[in-house]
Amino acid sequence: MSRIGKKPVAILGGVTVEVNGNNIVVKGPKGELSYAHLPEVTVKVEGDKVIVERINDAQESRARHGLTRQLINNMVVGVSEGYEKQLEIIGVGYKAQAKGKSVTLNLGYSHTIEYSAPEGVEITQDEKNKQILIIKGIDKEKVGQAAADIRGFRPPEPYKGKGVRYIDEHVIRKAGKAAASAAA
Repeated sequence: MSRIGKKPVAILGGVTVEVNGNNIVVKGPKGELSYAHLPEVTVKVEGDKVIVERINDAQESRARHGLTRQLINNMVVGVSEGYEKQLEIIGVGYKAQAKGKSVTLNLGYSHTIEYSAPEGVEITQDEKNKQILIIKGIDKEKVGQAAADIRGFRPPEPYKGKGVRYIDEHVIRKAGKAAASAAA
């Protein structure tokens, strides 16, 4: 039995979950999300909990059991609280400017990079520190993918630490050539 799959999903206050066949619709104060679950599992709402059960013990059913439960949980948390990722831009001359649904990045290349956020994702800058981008939304997958796309334009490099990184990311620094020749 899946350890994650057998836990019921608690429906938070102000959130409604509707199951129509294979389609699950979660509505809350921040918006509405839907998901068409796979036929290997069954989903039912009992009181203030959502229960996910698999139809048999086949490999596919076992694999989808915990996945479906966690996706439903992410939807419930997303429509009630939302998700947020923060990116820090480090480097001389590296900067970002958020404008509505898009962000313009200067990351040391000969050209600027324009990134348009997907539907349902909002990109803003921190008021105190303009080098921090805040990515918000109700869909955990879209927020994480938008943050990964922006980070992918210039990932942090290990020698000087320049680039785009998550706020809580630790970049392991390497010694350069000068340190290697001094030791010899």
